[in-house]
Amino acid sequence: MSERKIRIGIIGVGQIGKHHLDNYAKLPGADVAAVCDIDVPELKRVSEVYRIKDTYIKYRDLLKREDIEAVDVCLHNNLHAPVTMAALEAGKHVYCEKPMAGAYPDAKAMLETARKLGRKLSIQLSTLFAKETKVAKRLIDDGKLGKLYHARSCGFRRRGRPFVDGYGSENFVKKEIAAGGALFDMGVYHISQLLYLLGQPPVERVTGKTYQETDMDPRRRKSSGYSVEELGLGFVRFTGGLTLDIIESWAIHRNNFEGSSLVGTQGGITLSPFSYHSIMGDVPFNATFEIDDADWRWHKILDDQDANDSPQHHWIAALQGRVPLLPTAEIALQTMLISQGIYLSEQLGREVTVEEIEKNSVSTALKV
Repeated sequence: MSERKIRIGIIGVGQIGKHHLDNYAKLPGADVAAVCDIDVPELKRVSEVYRIKDTYIKYRDLLKREDIEAVDVCLHNNLHAPVTMAALEAGKHVYCEKPMAGAYPDAKAMLETARKLGRKLSIQLSTLFAKETKVAKRLIDDGKLGKLYHARSCGFRRRGRPFVDGYGSENFVKKEIAAGGALFDMGVYHISQLLYLLGQPPVERVTGKTYQETDMDPRRRKSSGYSVEELGLGFVRFTGGLTLDIIESWAIHRNNFEGSSLVGTQGGITLSPFSYHSIMGDVPFNATFEIDDADWRWHKILDDQDANDSPQHHWIAALQGRVPLLPTAEIALQTMLISQGIYLSEQLGREVTVEEIEKNSVSTALKV
């Protein structure tokens, strides 16, 4: 294992920023050298709690630090693109909170900038590093599902809308800041997980529908300016015949949804709770796996398995040169394409093509 520490700057010390700081504190290869936020009292408090000496109010001042190799962008969605691209142009590698940006063209510009400048760009996609994902990937690569032809992406909250249901700030539910609701907040995790396991097939067409129907406290509705979806539905057609259906809920009168799943000609997988479905001797069967035991064994006998323990583990290991960086930015960009396709389909009332999505997607990035 490389002993080289990666010096990191954190931009944004709100709810997500503090979560990232907790994760970096557990990684011997990470050295958080500075933090930045416009909320001066909270910036001071967080820097004291995490014993970080250097603080900045202006993120561009942090980017001038030559000793900082990478930055972690923990801001609201429509701020991701401008800050990420400024950091890339300042010569930094960038790790950015999900979703990649507030709109597809902004996310595309982020990836193109990283490629042009030869910088690493990674997006926070924690489900790619879940034990269920790692086991599913092995089964798929070993041919246990045969030819994949359909997948289902599911995310469920009974009553879990930010702010209006009692947690988080109103910035999560304002379209001008968050750009989207359940699809952007939760859907990115589940859709990206399926895209990764399907091998990132090219999207051809998307159809979808969004809803905001569940009652909420009238005072919170008024003060929040709630303008995003609480339920998003979609259906995606990929090149080669693969399909994906999507249901993502922030609030719905249901008990639960079955976990995301994939099916192939020889078998199928449900990701949560993890199970495998196939036929043996012409008898259908459902099997469970000892995924904790498998993950423990892989850590004992294979090299650099810690690099797959979490997005931050992977990010630090990739910067140290121990493992190649997974294409989280490419997967996150494709996830954004699908989400924007659902929004456009809702607007037009019909199925839309990739060309239409790209033509009609408009930047929502804020100037900072």
